[in-house]
Amino acid sequence: MSLRAQPWWAQVLGVYVLARVVSALVLVAVAQEQVANLWTPQAPSYLQFTGLMWDASWYREIAEQGYPQTLPVGDDGTVAQNAWAFYPLFPLLARLVMSVTGAPWQSVGPLLAVVLGAAAMLVIYRAIEAGAPRAVAARPGLPLATVALVATFPTAVVLQIAYTESLALLLVAAVLLALIRRRYVPAAALVLALGFTRAVALPMAVVVAVHVVARWRAARRGEDAVPRRDVGGMGLLLAAAVVAGFAWPAVCAAVTGRPDAYLETQAAWRARPGVVPVLPWLDVARWLAGQWGPFLLGAVLLAVAVLVTSPPARRAGAELFAWPIAYLAYLVGVIEPGTSLARFLLLAFPLGAVTAGMVRGSGRRPRLWLAALVVAGTLLQVGWVWMLWRLTPPSGWPP
Repeated sequence: MSLRAQPWWAQVLGVYVLARVVSALVLVAVAQEQVANLWTPQAPSYLQFTGLMWDASWYREIAEQGYPQTLPVGDDGTVAQNAWAFYPLFPLLARLVMSVTGAPWQSVGPLLAVVLGAAAMLVIYRAIEAGAPRAVAARPGLPLATVALVATFPTAVVLQIAYTESLALLLVAAVLLALIRRRYVPAAALVLALGFTRAVALPMAVVVAVHVVARWRAARRGEDAVPRRDVGGMGLLLAAAVVAGFAWPAVCAAVTGRPDAYLETQAAWRARPGVVPVLPWLDVARWLAGQWGPFLLGAVLLAVAVLVTSPPARRAGAELFAWPIAYLAYLVGVIEPGTSLARFLLLAFPLGAVTAGMVRGSGRRPRLWLAALVVAGTLLQVGWVWMLWRLTPPSGWPP
C-alpha cells in the first residue's frame, strides 16, 4: 500500500522517519572521521556523537548536576561560559526519563529529541492545515509538503541530537495551533513551557497581539463576534507570553543573586562585549565582506523580507504569517549571527509552506520541484554535519 493511501498521521510519520534514517546514516558515516576530542573518543558511536558533542554536553551537565549557584568568573572579572545560558525544560525531561529507565544521558537525550521531533511534525501538519485554509484549498498536499521540507531542512539533523530544537519546534507549533483554534488557556500553558525551552517567547507575544488585532478588526466589520470569555483568554495568553519571555532571566537572577546573570552569561559567548542589539550583524558583515558587508547584509535582509511577505505567505492565516516575521526580526535584534543561525531558522517552519506554495503548475511539476528541494536539503545536511558537527581540534565553529 502506498504512503498516500495511509492516514495523515502515518504519512507524516513515514516522511519523518525516512528523513531521520537518512540523517542517521550521514551522522554514522561522519562519526567514523571524528577524531578524539573533549567530549568523545575517536570514531564515536552514533549515540555518543549525537548525545555528547558540542552543547549536548551542557545539557547533559544540567540533567545530571543542575545549575551552579554562583556564576563562574574569569581572572579579568567577566562571567565565564556556564550552564545558565541553556534553558532547562529539555534536560529536565531527559532527567525524568533517565530516572525512570536508568538509561544514560547519551541514550536518552538523542532518542527523546527524535520522539519530540515526531510530535512536532504531527502538530506542524495540523497547524498548516488549520492556519492556512486558502493555501491548502489550492494545494491540498501543502501540509505534508511542509513537513517534508522541515524534516529535510539542512539543519534538521538537530531533531535527532540532544539539543532543544525538537522540543522548541513542538511547542512553537503547538502554541500556534492552539491560537488558531482559539484555545487560549492551553496556549498560555504551552507558551509558558516555551519560555523555559528557548528564548523565543517574546516574538510569540507579538503573534498573539497580531491575532488579537485581527479578531478585533473582524468584530468591527461584524464578521466575528468576540465573546467575553475569549477577551479574558486572549488577555491571559498575552500576559503569559510576556511573562514567559522574562521568566528564565528572572530565575537566573534569583538563584545566582545577580540581576544581570543571564545577559552576562550570554555575553560570554559573544565577540562584542556585552549583549547589544543589531550591531553584531554589522560587525559580522564587515568581517566577512569588508566595506561592502553592510550593503550585502541589507540585500539579504531585503530578500528575506520579500520572502516572508510574498503572496504565498500572505495566503496563510494571520498567525502563520506573523510568526516568521516576528521570529526573524527578533533574531536580528538579539543574536550575534554565526554558524548557529542556520539551526535557529528551523523554528521558522511556516516558511516551508511558503516555499512549497511558490511552486506553480499542475501534474508532476510541483512534486518534482518538492523532490528537488528535499534532495537539496538532504545534501546540505551532509555538508552541515561534516563541516560543523564534526570537530577538528583544537577549535571549530559551533553548529
